[in-house]
Amino acid sequence: MHFWLKSLHAMNVSIPSILLGLGGKCLLNWALVFLQRNHICKSFLGVFGVSLAVVDSILTLSVTTLHVHADEYTALLGLKLTRYHVCLLVQILGQVYSTLQWPVVVVAGLDHFFAVTRRLQPTTARARRIVYSFVTGFLWYLTALYVFLLCDFIPVMEDVPHYQIHQCWVFHTTHILQVAMFLLLILGCAALHARRRTRLLQNPPLSDQITDKSRALSRRSVVYQALHIFLNTWALFLGFLAALLLLPVGIPAYLGLNIAGLCFLNSLLITVVLCVVCPGSQLAQGLAAVPADSFCEWRFKFSLAAEDRTDCSKQVSKQKQDLC
Repeated sequence: MHFWLKSLHAMNVSIPSILLGLGGKCLLNWALVFLQRNHICKSFLGVFGVSLAVVDSILTLSVTTLHVHADEYTALLGLKLTRYHVCLLVQILGQVYSTLQWPVVVVAGLDHFFAVTRRLQPTTARARRIVYSFVTGFLWYLTALYVFLLCDFIPVMEDVPHYQIHQCWVFHTTHILQVAMFLLLILGCAALHARRRTRLLQNPPLSDQITDKSRALSRRSVVYQALHIFLNTWALFLGFLAALLLLPVGIPAYLGLNIAGLCFLNSLLITVVLCVVCPGSQLAQGLAAVPADSFCEWRFKFSLAAEDRTDCSKQVSKQKQDLC
């Protein structure tokens, strides 16, 4: 009964297909690392992406070695490793990847928030790399402890001799879709809030309402421009995610966490943080920093009218203080 329930959430994949998927994932991972080599270590997602590429490479080499020596066995630290361990490695790492999705989103979101608002930022690049490396290693360690000690995860194995194993049960993952839907929902709420706030201030403002209207217009400008930049770059990828959501196609857990997805997550988190914080005046004055992004070009334009309204509001408030 337990095997039947588990198999509802898994699919039987041949070992050569697993090797092909892992090999393609490794090539894509290292290609993206190379393309972003100039600034990949300037953010938590970049450092975590490098660690993910290393773990994927180790997994691919291990699975390939075990598969090549399928007729015999491979000895490692006194253990006899066979094809059983190919399926075990793939399932365990897939579970680790699925568990890591939300913690990575939370930590990366906080990192981007601190970067945009310029809070709690280490003064040197070396200090940032040390902090990011420590947090990355700590996340991997905690996730491994959770999967092995606290999680109710049980691998699904076929009851056949190891030399007859040609396929592995591979679990599905939906975490990347959940993350994307959750963050896109936040973006939609931020856009609706900015539009509603602007509509409420459409009437000719009084002297004490000039600042509020200026801030609302600045907020709307940042939200709309951030959404425009993000959608111009990632519209096709969003269509791909929508197709995965609508079609009954499962994503293998060992492929669910990859650097291409982290690049999309990086741009999406930057958009969310900019829409929530809306640092319009700070961006215009160069007081806010946008995290590094290899795909989206984060350039904002602010109208002179908005700046004039801001200056006017400052003059009105100063005059009111002088009168008081």
